[in-house]
Amino acid sequence: MNLAETYVGEKLLEQGVKVVLRNPEKNLVKLVHWAGKIARDPYHRQAVGNVKRFLEDKDSNWYQFAQRVLKQTRPSIRERLAINFFINATFLGIPKQREMGQKLGMGVPWAILMDPTERCNLQCKGCWAGDYQRKEELDLATMDRICREAEGLGIYFFVISGGEPLVRKQDLLELAARHTGTVFHVFSNGTLVDTKFAEESARLGNITLALSIEGLEETTDHRRGKGVFQKVIRAMEMLRDYGVVYGFSTTYTRENAEEVGSNEFIDLMVEKGATFGWYFTYTPIGKDVDLSYMATPAQRAYVYERILHFRKTKPIFLVDFWNDGEYSNGCIAGGRRYFHINAAGDVEPCAFVHYATCNIRDMTLVEALQNPLFKAYQKRQPFNDNPRRPCPLIDNPEALREMVKETGARPTQLHQDAAADEFADRMAPYAAAWGEMADSLRALSHTNRTIRASRGS
Repeated sequence: MNLAETYVGEKLLEQGVKVVLRNPEKNLVKLVHWAGKIARDPYHRQAVGNVKRFLEDKDSNWYQFAQRVLKQTRPSIRERLAINFFINATFLGIPKQREMGQKLGMGVPWAILMDPTERCNLQCKGCWAGDYQRKEELDLATMDRICREAEGLGIYFFVISGGEPLVRKQDLLELAARHTGTVFHVFSNGTLVDTKFAEESARLGNITLALSIEGLEETTDHRRGKGVFQKVIRAMEMLRDYGVVYGFSTTYTRENAEEVGSNEFIDLMVEKGATFGWYFTYTPIGKDVDLSYMATPAQRAYVYERILHFRKTKPIFLVDFWNDGEYSNGCIAGGRRYFHINAAGDVEPCAFVHYATCNIRDMTLVEALQNPLFKAYQKRQPFNDNPRRPCPLIDNPEALREMVKETGARPTQLHQDAAADEFADRMAPYAAAWGEMADSLRALSHTNRTIRASRGS
């Protein structure tokens, strides 16, 4: 297909989405059926088929979820996100990423995580970014260049974190205005969301927010500061009033795992309009490093089992960054499907792995993606044949030790809490304990699937 044909095809897809979304409640199943027709990737066609099956059951939580999102979201935002996420980032973006990766001889990720700033207005216990210098900034020109180069590779999904990214809210709004075909998914503590920002996000249509919360009020305020919970709830209500798409982000620890896995917490998030939720397990990096703050292996398993239950019963889309390795074929970091650029410009394999061999200020995005640490990652992925043990940081720490030694990667934190060798030794007992639990869970899952298959269900 030549460039002219590609351009015409993209415009036809966009027009088709606009027409169907004029009456989305009526055309929902038709929209999914149409998506299956235009999907190029076999995996996408299978995924669309699964979605269609769920949506045809009007009693299912997924049908209720779809109706809730459609009714709650401003029509102009529905249209913009449908084009940016489903067409640009997925149906067209992924084939282009593969094409460019083969052409350049490297991995091209689906998403880039980028930090505009290290500054933050809160001092949360155990913050993963709390040991950066808190003074570095990525200037707007550099972020703009990264976005342009990413779009040239077929990357149309940026995750924005920090620090607190809304410290730079005007630059974020400007970046979204310059790159209208890209989704900017902002992780924020929620305390700086105001009417003007909500209004501008609604006008642009390509900004979504994940607001950090640690459970209910007492637990959230204990980790984040008194009054923060109510500020997050007010931010959710404000964004809902403007029809912006938003959800929550929570870190489960030894102190709150049962709470964020409760019906009470999920029901509150649904009531407040959250359409999605991110679950992260606490990792001992950054500020106030404390291994005893980590969720126990039993708690980690409990949270994931609860997420699986909620996916069958609640009208909300939930993601577990660590335990969803079964769906992502293990670790997605190191440029395989995503990577991290911190506010100093350091090119890190993951937001939680604070090592780098290069800086984006000194090179193009293509050059950065070819760095030796990413190559070390990709030749080892997956790091474990059990997808419930995906991570080279906490599940397979010997892999991180090997990669740092092999590439000479330097630490990017202000204070290096432990050298890679020492960190691997400290994490070994947890990794072994979780390994036993994860292997048992996999064996049980295989047994259950065998039983269901024998029953023909």
